[in-house]
Amino acid sequence: MTEAEPAATERRISIGDLAERVETILRRHGLNAVQAGALARTMVAGERDHCKSHGIYRIEGALRTVAAGKVRPDAVPDLAEDGGAIVRVDARGGFANPAFELGAPALARAARRYGLAALVINDCTHFAALWPEVEVLAGEGLAALALCPSYATVAPAGGTRPLLGTNPLAFGWPRREGHPYVFDFATSVAARGEVELRRRAGKDLPDGWAIDRNGEPTRDPEAALAGAMLPFGGHKGSAIATMIELLAGVMIGDLTSPEVLDKLGTTTLAPMHGELILAFSPEHFAKGRPGDPLARAEMLFEAIVGQGARLPSQRRFAARAVSERDGIALSEAEFTLLDRLASQAI
Repeated sequence: MTEAEPAATERRISIGDLAERVETILRRHGLNAVQAGALARTMVAGERDHCKSHGIYRIEGALRTVAAGKVRPDAVPDLAEDGGAIVRVDARGGFANPAFELGAPALARAARRYGLAALVINDCTHFAALWPEVEVLAGEGLAALALCPSYATVAPAGGTRPLLGTNPLAFGWPRREGHPYVFDFATSVAARGEVELRRRAGKDLPDGWAIDRNGEPTRDPEAALAGAMLPFGGHKGSAIATMIELLAGVMIGDLTSPEVLDKLGTTTLAPMHGELILAFSPEHFAKGRPGDPLARAEMLFEAIVGQGARLPSQRRFAARAVSERDGIALSEAEFTLLDRLASQAI
């Protein structure tokens, strides 16, 4: 079977058709055009790039959160610009995705003007990967960092109970040719969605991913979801996760991961908190110094690849190329899921 050929139990659907189906489902479940469109674009981007843990699997969680009254399906985010380097978007209790789409152009303008700018998103519900956001900014010629807390599902290094979130961190660097340099990872050993997908598939977890309710190591996804995940790199990942709680929670006046869990009372709903995105102009920072920062970066990337190493997101970009050429491959079970969600619409 070639890379472009789906398995016998799969069918392909174009990116545009899948986006239309997902947006239609979300609209029929009460989301307005602003919310539904942004969520659909993000979910389909996950499927397009073979990031199943952030694809259409997330529809049910988003709808469950709406049904529980924990996110406003009719929210219209509000942008506040005062001409400074900090851009603010009040998500108005809606999802983070439309808030970012509203704020990104203003963030890019401020970064070009000052060299460094920040986008603060408050009062949002977040469920998605962060790489779509840093990719947007890299496409504008800017380096970018995006970070946010989650809800308390990760034990600090040496701890025995959930306290920190999976607390993702994403970085993007612009490149004149081809895709940007991008990484996006949870500060836990794995994203919580990966644990849930293994639970659904009846697969054990690798060693070192999680502990159970008693603080003992476990490979059972059920026990892990009832216990706590572990930070990557021990104390290093724990410290980075704590930094994210401080910068993207405390500093921006929004919820930390323990506060999110206290407010929601469950991990079955998408977490509500804030998000911080930083954008940098390489040209501003390198002004007056010898060399072109983007050209110098290419020398570093070439040296990495020259040793046989792989740049982050290369597999994702390769998957994207296949999806753009041949469509997105979905299993029959996934098509059935889409049909069921459409038929259950309120």
